[in-house]
Amino acid sequence: MRVMAIDYGDQHTGVAFSDLTGSIAGEAFTVDEWNQERLADKLSGLCRERGAERIVLGYPVNMDGSAGPRAEKSLALAALLRDNTGLEVIMWDERRTTVDAHRILSENGRRTRRHKKNVDAVAATLILEAYLGSLRLS
Repeated sequence: MRVMAIDYGDQHTGVAFSDLTGSIAGEAFTVDEWNQERLADKLSGLCRERGAERIVLGYPVNMDGSAGPRAEKSLALAALLRDNTGLEVIMWDERRTTVDAHRILSENGRRTRRHKKNVDAVAATLILEAYLGSLRLS
């Protein structure tokens, strides 16, 4: 089962796909779109093109576990994706993924000002890896 993971952002949205077996993270990239409806259409198209059977969407809760405005935007995107694809959208706690993505890129010699587009793709990969890891544990 191929899984698509999403790190939703206002300008750049990170996307990562698992391999066909849903075992490991495969390709990752960013989609540049600020309009939520157009973004949902693009993501739905990618989902169909690559044969994803499940969507995991980063859910940006605050460190204390409360939901803020970003979480509400993610829930709205999830509803659009469900409507467009008919697939289940799993909301995944994404706390610290962006911080970890910056750290990973820095440790691998990427300069900070060139991080922006890559950070979202790496964050989507971290969300995907955490989700796939949880499946192996259950």
